[in-house]
Amino acid sequence: MILLKFVVRPHHVVSLGGYIVERNFPYRNVILANKSDEPIKAEIPVFDESWIAEHRNLGLDVILVGEEDSFLSLFKKAKSDVDLIKPKESI
Repeated sequence: MILLKFVVRPHHVVSLGGYIVERNFPYRNVILANKSDEPIKAEIPVFDESWIAEHRNLGLDVILVGEEDSFLSLFKKAKSDVDLIKPKESI
């Protein structure tokens, strides 16, 4: 089994829909929000539910998108939550 990692930049939100490979995984998509000031490495692909707790322990907000959920609404909410704590860039 080959595991890859990618970096979730500080104060960013990403979707992992294309990286879920387990046929019986109970969610159709996973949204990761990094609210910290540091980059966090996430393992891909997502194989099972143990992945969720492992990445929450790294400090990522893991938002699970079920069949009945609106991906766009959940993504926009996560982005809004990150933007509220994102440091303002100086001009």
